[in-house]
Amino acid sequence: MSGTYPGTPFPQAAAVSTGDRTLRANLRHATHTIRAKRARAVAELEDWDRLRAAGAAIKDRTLRHLDHYLVQLEENVTRAGGTVHWAADAAEANRIVTELVQATGETEVVKVKSMATQETGLNAALAQAGIRAYETDLAELIVQLADDLPSHILVPAIHRSRAEIRDIFRDRMADWGRPAPNDLTDRPADLAEAARLHLRDKFLGCTVGVSGANFMIAETGTLVVVESEGNGRMCLTLPDTLISVVGIEKTVPTWQDLEVYLQLLPRSSTAERMNPYTSMWTGTTDEDGPRSFHLVLLDNGRTDTLADHVGRQALRCIRCSACLNVCPVYERAGGHAYGSPYPGPIGAILTPQLRGLASPLEESLPFASSLCGACYDVCPVAIDIPEVLVHLRERVAEGGETTVRGTRTVIKPARKHTAERIAMRATSWALNHPAALLKAQRLAARSRRFHPRRLPGPGRAWTDTRDLPAVPAEPFRDWWTRTHGGTA
Repeated sequence: MSGTYPGTPFPQAAAVSTGDRTLRANLRHATHTIRAKRARAVAELEDWDRLRAAGAAIKDRTLRHLDHYLVQLEENVTRAGGTVHWAADAAEANRIVTELVQATGETEVVKVKSMATQETGLNAALAQAGIRAYETDLAELIVQLADDLPSHILVPAIHRSRAEIRDIFRDRMADWGRPAPNDLTDRPADLAEAARLHLRDKFLGCTVGVSGANFMIAETGTLVVVESEGNGRMCLTLPDTLISVVGIEKTVPTWQDLEVYLQLLPRSSTAERMNPYTSMWTGTTDEDGPRSFHLVLLDNGRTDTLADHVGRQALRCIRCSACLNVCPVYERAGGHAYGSPYPGPIGAILTPQLRGLASPLEESLPFASSLCGACYDVCPVAIDIPEVLVHLRERVAEGGETTVRGTRTVIKPARKHTAERIAMRATSWALNHPAALLKAQRLAARSRRFHPRRLPGPGRAWTDTRDLPAVPAEPFRDWWTRTHGGTA
């Protein structure tokens, strides 16, 4: 792949990916395994529902007063020796990071897995400036070596099999540094060891690190990264300069609040009682860790999302990916079909809000769901994803008032939903006029033998996979009158 997500609307992209049997087998095996482990880990806690409610309440309270907590965060990061930069959008964030790296004179950086930098396309921006970014998370490394794109929030290379990964390492590792062993097998231990040896040179040689953060604690200016491999710890402690790009919604007020999320996140993401590595840092310290620390606070549509009282709950997300692992649509279509670093149910509500309904891709994402509700059931911060999906569907179909780059704007309905709006209005009129409805039902019953089994035109896509229900021989009211003599 080119390193850029395709802009194809979800239905067309999913039509291609669902035809890939290997992809579907990889996804089915991985998602079923992860969600089964998660269910067992969550069942160990009797107070899981209370933790979940607490996580949602803390996030909601923080979002209501986000302006206050962001100022507090900036003050405490600065007091601790860090420098805070504010980025209104992806382009500004990329420019800030590029200039900070150029100021060091370095042309290489090591990176901790970061959804925010995927969102902004930082690696491509750095490459244009002659700076090479090395992904150090194992799955991100696989994706980078293959010139591929992440397809899962937690396991970016979930769409790759072990044999594919072995071949990628053999063919591409030498282009990025230390080559893979000649006798490399597809055993997980051998693949991990090849990656460890390859990355060791990068950790010891790069003096600039780039990271995101899972949480930012406003009361002290502390940043937190949780991970399972230890690569993050290396990137956060060995370089002389550390640059962290973090979405503004990752703020939590206090250490006591963090305690809730450090219970929710590991069990929901990796099905672990406690994540193996929790790295925390506050500014800079002489002779310990990076000598220069920069925090880039990223908006990029987040304040617009915050202005939507229904949609803002998407900003609670702690990126655990539990919703992806239970979603029947994601399991069959894969992450690339969503055209965004944020796939699955959370991507279907987050991407259209961060980007706005700017193209047919964003307009299609709220419809990339069966509304089964499994995503809400497993969300550790109780995001009602189905509610937001329906809310966004209404915005796509009907248009209306929304916030775009801080300004209240009225958007027009999507063109392709014109026929749907006409049909819904006609249905609404008929349901409000019982006599007309009864006449239409009688006409449909009398002409039932002429009804097609498949719909023409745009309706063909619906009836390609399902039969039209048969029209009854008579309307219910007529049947009731005939069998009960019109009595109640």
